[in-house]
Amino acid sequence: HVQLVESGGGSVQTGGSLRLSCVASEYPFSRACLRWFRQVPGKQREEVASIGQIGVTTYADFVKGRFTISQDNAKNTLYLQMNSLKPEDTAMYYCAADPMTGLLCDSHNRIWGQGTQVTVS
Repeated sequence: HVQLVESGGGSVQTGGSLRLSCVASEYPFSRACLRWFRQVPGKQREEVASIGQIGVTTYADFVKGRFTISQDNAKNTLYLQMNSLKPEDTAMYYCAADPMTGLLCDSHNRIWGQGTQVTVS
C-alpha cells in the first residue's frame, strides 16, 4: 500500500537549518500535488508549503524566504529545506500528497505521512 515516510527532523538551535525528506513507496510524485504541513499540540494543522506538478511553489507567509520546498521525481522524494529556524517553527511536520485529477489537485484523497518532529530552541 502507499506510504509516505518523513525523515530529517530533530533538535536545532535558533538560526540553524534542517532538511526534511519525504519518500513515497508505490506512489508517483510526478503525478501529485505535494505539500508540507505542521502541527503543534492543541492547534490546527497548518500548511507550510506546496509544489505543483509543473514546479510552481507556494509558501505560508511565516516561512517565506526561509524555507524551500522541492522534489526529485527520479527519487520519488519531497524535500523541505528549513533555514533561519525560530522557536516558533517547533512542530510535527507532515508531508502530504494529493493525486492529480486532470490538472486539479484532489485533496479529498490526500495521503499523509506519519510526521517528523522539529524542535528549535
